[in-house]
Amino acid sequence: MEAQLMDLARSAGATVVTLMATEAWERARDGLSAVWRRVSPARADTVEGELEATREELLRARQSGDETAVQELGDEWAGRLRRLLREHPEAADDLRQIIADLAPTTPQAPSAVQMRARASGSGRVYQAGRDQHITER
Repeated sequence: MEAQLMDLARSAGATVVTLMATEAWERARDGLSAVWRRVSPARADTVEGELEATREELLRARQSGDETAVQELGDEWAGRLRRLLREHPEAADDLRQIIADLAPTTPQAPSAVQMRARASGSGRVYQAGRDQHITER
């Protein structure tokens, strides 16, 4: 699968989960449901139910401060969207449009950059999302 489509799925999954706790939730749900109805009508009702179930789980996780669960829900939807795009790459433009339309209403839109590092022994790790200046003496 193209890296672009994988990035789109990851970004869309995070955005959808973020929007589940906002006033834009219904627009996000309706947009995703419409995409599924176009490319996989037999799954559309099931996906709508899964979106609603995820929203309930997200609201509980946010209320309890469980950020790990919130991240897992975003990853879960990224996987679903990745599978959808793998089977129906023609849905990418629709998905991009939905995300673009909802982007202004996304609070603290998640970045596509994810960094993980592990150092062992005397190793050092330096990571930055933007500029980084290191002066070692």
